[in-house]
Amino acid sequence: MAGHEFPEPADRKRQVADPTTPRAEPQPRHACDPAFKHGVVVGFDGSTSSERALAYAIGMASRSGSGLIIVHVANRLPTTVWAGCEPPVFVDVPDHRTEVLGLELACAEYLSEVPWILVERGGDICHELEEVGREYEADAIVVGSTHGLVGRIFGSVAGRLARRAQRPVIVIP
Repeated sequence: MAGHEFPEPADRKRQVADPTTPRAEPQPRHACDPAFKHGVVVGFDGSTSSERALAYAIGMASRSGSGLIIVHVANRLPTTVWAGCEPPVFVDVPDHRTEVLGLELACAEYLSEVPWILVERGGDICHELEEVGREYEADAIVVGSTHGLVGRIFGSVAGRLARRAQRPVIVIP
């Protein structure tokens, strides 16, 4: 067949992992900047409550002389696969909001008081905030409270994060 190659049986050999060899520990997603170790992680999406959380986190980082790790978590949308009744699959949707937030933050005078970085993640907000906190060995995670019907039905990010986090969580009303 033109355009297709069928490998010979010798090419099909797969290496089998040696069960006596110890497995390597999974590596973190990326090496974090050591200047931001023990900083303050803040969840930010541009909403009013996240702006209040950012203001509090700036003050906290400034008073403690640490860096600020601003985290924007892009949404993942569930899509149901109807054929065969398979479980839902999550699809990462391109989120250009992080670029816009980064530009807004770069122009903000109130961030000139502390060193800061913007980290973009995709997935579950609680998991990603805790993961960034773990990677940077953060002293605290600051989030805004959720108001509205969605937070009451599904549970707020702040509430879920406070229950599962391994470091202090500060919820700003």
